[in-house]
Amino acid sequence: MKKLLSLIAAAVLVLGANLALAADYAKQKVVYHVNDNNEKQLAAALGNIQNHINAVGKDNIDIKVVMHGNGLDLLKIANTNPDMQSKVTNLKTQNVGFQVCANTLKAKKINYKNDLFDVSEKDIVPSGVAELAKLQQQGYVYIKP
Repeated sequence: MKKLLSLIAAAVLVLGANLALAADYAKQKVVYHVNDNNEKQLAAALGNIQNHINAVGKDNIDIKVVMHGNGLDLLKIANTNPDMQSKVTNLKTQNVGFQVCANTLKAKKINYKNDLFDVSEKDIVPSGVAELAKLQQQGYVYIKP
């Protein structure tokens, strides 16, 4: 019983510390720019995004991931890699938006329905770089992992 109470007390302290950390941050709007196809870097970028959410709090942050060029490989890899699928799905459940460049789809002849993981028409933007500029004009902070 004493051990259980100690574990509960430790859990409450950790939870309280995390809530206190999140309270230190104002609401944030962030755009992550992905245009690389190195699988380790892509996985690290998704880890950075999760760490960002953990620090700020999912209700205190609005995150968009804009992918163009080689960056679409993130969702190509996720299409066949269960670990990457899990990471993308988990981030989406925390309201992270994944935006795909229409110019890249056309230039690389990518069929988003078959070749990319969990992409719908609403996820496609006309131009990845134009979307980055638009979001920055709307107050999103730019991050290039």
